[in-house]
Amino acid sequence: MAKYLVIVESPAKVKTIKKFLGANYEVAASNGHVRDLPKSTLGIDVEHDYEPRYITIRGKGDILANLRREVKKAEKIYLATDPDREGEAISWHLYHALKLENKKVYRITFNEITKNAVKDSLKNAREINMSLVDAQQARRALDRMVGYRISPLLWKKIKRGLSAGRVQSVALRIICDREDEINAFVPEEYWSLDVNLNVEGEKNPVSARYYGAGLQKQAITCKEQADGISADIKDAEFKVVEVKKGERLKKPPLPFTTSTLQQEASKALNFSTQKTMRLAQQLYEGVDIKGEGTVGLITYLRTDSTRVSEDAEKAAAEFIGAHYGKDYLNGETVRKKNGQKIQDAHEAIRPTDLNRLPLEMKDELPRDLFRLYQLIWKRFTASRMSPAVYATTNVKIQAGQHIFTVAASQRKFDGFMSVYVSEDEKEGENTLSGELNEESRLSLKAVDAQQHFTQPPAHYNEASLVKALEELGIGRPSTYAPTITTILARRYIVKENRNLYVTELGEVVNNMMKEAFPSIVDVNFTANMEALLDGVEEGEVKWKTIISNFYPDLDEAVKQAEKELEEVTIADEVSDEVCELCGRQMVIKYGPHGRFLACPGFPDCRNTKPYFEKIGVACPKCGKDVALKKTKKGRKYYGCIDNPNCDFMVWQRPTAEKCPRCGSVLLAKGNKLVCANEQCGYNTQAALQA
Repeated sequence: MAKYLVIVESPAKVKTIKKFLGANYEVAASNGHVRDLPKSTLGIDVEHDYEPRYITIRGKGDILANLRREVKKAEKIYLATDPDREGEAISWHLYHALKLENKKVYRITFNEITKNAVKDSLKNAREINMSLVDAQQARRALDRMVGYRISPLLWKKIKRGLSAGRVQSVALRIICDREDEINAFVPEEYWSLDVNLNVEGEKNPVSARYYGAGLQKQAITCKEQADGISADIKDAEFKVVEVKKGERLKKPPLPFTTSTLQQEASKALNFSTQKTMRLAQQLYEGVDIKGEGTVGLITYLRTDSTRVSEDAEKAAAEFIGAHYGKDYLNGETVRKKNGQKIQDAHEAIRPTDLNRLPLEMKDELPRDLFRLYQLIWKRFTASRMSPAVYATTNVKIQAGQHIFTVAASQRKFDGFMSVYVSEDEKEGENTLSGELNEESRLSLKAVDAQQHFTQPPAHYNEASLVKALEELGIGRPSTYAPTITTILARRYIVKENRNLYVTELGEVVNNMMKEAFPSIVDVNFTANMEALLDGVEEGEVKWKTIISNFYPDLDEAVKQAEKELEEVTIADEVSDEVCELCGRQMVIKYGPHGRFLACPGFPDCRNTKPYFEKIGVACPKCGKDVALKKTKKGRKYYGCIDNPNCDFMVWQRPTAEKCPRCGSVLLAKGNKLVCANEQCGYNTQAALQA
């Protein structure tokens, strides 16, 4: 009979950890939280020192009963929930729910699910850290107070089903503020002026950009100015006045944190933050590998630390030295320069074993899991490698009083870039085809003056919003994905072509929050609240002090808003579909399964039908609209809106363009267009290369 009981959060970990620990250990799962605040009430006794009232979560009774049976048989109990505030709180709730006061109970944590990490955690068992628990309790209480006091107000003043949240409302405000910036933006004119110069003895001309008059850099703001410079240099002598050669290092990236993983997965793989976290959870908990069983492939996924353990540093150095050579080893430790507090008990997100090469894992993992694992593997490996080295050349060319510049760089040593280049850093090299020096004889070939206008700030996408939340100190690694998911689900924002746009509903909710609860949606206030929660974690601040200072002001603001705020009506979006039963224009409604069309004549007319998002392309078979649809299993496809009368359907997005070879419709696939007729095989990329 097993003497020791280990309780983890996820059932996916049970089998793996049992395999590591052997027959003396029984491993069981709590399936996450077992106790929480009640759903029906606030659950915090504001009259009696803000004491929370925890109850067993519905559906967890059988799990707790099974755990109690295992507890009775065990000499020692190890609480092995996740290594963060949430995990610490789950352990504390288990301690009380299972009545472990008279048992030998130990808290253990491991950053990766490997044999060494799990066994080492047993050697470093400790008591439950109440500072971590209290930090989680404070966050939970604050979120509950904001949600349960403000959401009913939104139901009353706008419509049912809305919600407010301590972090989600600030995220919505950030997006709304960006929309206001974009709407208020006034573009300004500017010009670029390039010259193409023939170099005596060289086959290819050199392109140089206008710098300014004399030593002063000068912007070109109008056509008259550009024309004046063009006239000045028309007959001027061009001569090289300065050549500077140097070397530039491009440093390797830091390994992934939760935030940077979400950002890069969004840019490189087009994953939503929610999808990234779901896949990363699977990689952390373990994947079945032939001959090895279930193996955890990455370290813990919720972290804002870039620290790497000494063992991992050593293993990475050995791997890089063996596979790439000593020149590729980074001689200095990469550290994040960041004034914010980080959860440094954690490590950065990294592979548990660099020897599990992505190519070897390709056949073991589903496509998206493989792509995310490969991204994490490459980023971590690159972070331990040497910088890339570029040879740089900067040339100044004079024509009368005007100066033009040429900047070129060529990679001499690829370093970390042999493994990984982030999406933001993918750039073509600007090289000089020949040699330029003070003796080079130049002649003007052509002048290229172009008008430009300054662009408004870009709309937020999921990646840039996560980056903004992190930089502003809003939320924590575990909150980014659920925050974005919630405001999308509430229809405060919509996502189109990766960009996030505010809906009319989102604007109304944001304006109401700004008017009635300015501190709740104030970025600095929310960031300061995060700092206070960090203070609780460090044992410097009492958690009930934060709650007792916060709630009275919230209560007063809610009571005032109930009296002063006017009700707002949000009209349903009218579609171009006509109700075939009564002739009214149908409106778009939102249900548990997404959008649908409904007749506005309800209850006289109860007609409803599915809503299909038209993509602005005519069906190549019948000429009616093509719409984005989903199969019963949720896979997206594109089909004629007149189905079943027309059977046109494709998996890739069709375009209005026709194949020049066979006349079939061209489909958008990545950065190229491909012919829908597979026997034809035409694609635009191949055509360009030919």
